Amino acid sequence: MITRDIAEFLALARGLKPDFGPATARAAFLVAPDGFRLAEQSAADNRYMAQAAGFDEARASAQHRELHRALAQVLPTVCFAGNPQTPDALFPNNVFATAAGRYVVGRMRHPVRQQEAGRADIRAFFAGVLDYAEIDLSMQPHPCELTGALVIDRARGIGFCGLSERCDEEGARLMHQALGLRATLMLDLAPGEYHTNVVLAVLAGRAALICPGGFAQAEVVEAIAGFYAPHAVLLSAAEHAAFAGNAIALSGDAVWMSERAATALSPASRQALAGAGFDLRTVPLDAIEAGGGSLRCCVGEVF
Repeated sequence: MITRDIAEFLALARGLKPDFGPATARAAFLVAPDGFRLAEQSAADNRYMAQAAGFDEARASAQHRELHRALAQVLPTVCFAGNPQTPDALFPNNVFATAAGRYVVGRMRHPVRQQEAGRADIRAFFAGVLDYAEIDLSMQPHPCELTGALVIDRARGIGFCGLSERCDEEGARLMHQALGLRATLMLDLAPGEYHTNVVLAVLAGRAALICPGGFAQAEVVEAIAGFYAPHAVLLSAAEHAAFAGNAIALSGDAVWMSERAATALSPASRQALAGAGFDLRTVPLDAIEAGGGSLRCCVGEVF
């Protein structure tokens, strides 16, 4: 099922057991921020990006290496070389996604990011090393920026897909089919939002971080919060602006977010995460956040 009807989605989703697959990834992959700089095409619809003077490639590279080291303590983590011709490539989860036995290549909106889909080394890693089947959506006309646009509850096989210039309805359907999801709720993001994963994180299938200001409809916020109650954490505008919604669980006991995001968390939000069984792990990523994304955007998942 893929629908805009909240009641229809919930009627199905509430009956699903968390038996679709592992709730968290078995490995992760990154792309180094080589040539990290302002990508003007991406800046056209990403209000989180800094001005050109706010980019520091050396600091971003150092922080990215620290992220790699930190994640590698939790699960196998591969880092591919960057390409100065693709300055947004450090956010690979928009371009490549996986499900059991397959990998999906997304269709990016901006030409500068469409180049990333042609990475022969990343494709060879999935197809040749992991022996995953390929589903290539990159050449069809509908934008579908994978797990930037589509936040997935991997335990239940359900998705929450925010529509914007980065993902239209047909793109949502293509991703839903490619990833073999049981149900996907299509929703409208608030004006100025470009990716769902900046305003929503589903953590190991049992909790959710939700930025109410990132959604066009309060009913959607209420539905998602109700579905993940009692472990739904509604984030404030300040927490939202600090990328606290751009978080990820890579194991069942910890949630990862940037140091800036964690600093912005209220005591109530911290307590709610602890109550859901999550420790908080952080890495300083302020230089990377100049590019308009944070920790979750940097992490591609291997299922």
